[in-house]
Amino acid sequence: MIKKEDKVLILSGNYKGNEGVVIKIFPKKNKAIVRGYNIVKRHTKPNVKNPKGGILKKEAPIHISNLKKVKEKEK
Repeated sequence: MIKKEDKVLILSGNYKGNEGVVIKIFPKKNKAIVRGYNIVKRHTKPNVKNPKGGILKKEAPIHISNLKKVKEKEK
């Protein structure tokens, strides 16, 4: 079972073989967001938060079946 703040290995896709930390879990969708991986660009219109609008980069969810929990080494 993968939880928030777990270290995971990405098993498939463009980031195959990389390790990262889980930021957020979506249990109903069986997806998770991994910090620094699966970056997508979102084109936004001007709004209150971002008056100029433009292109924002953010992490997109990855299906949990493509992630494997990595055991931490004991010291």
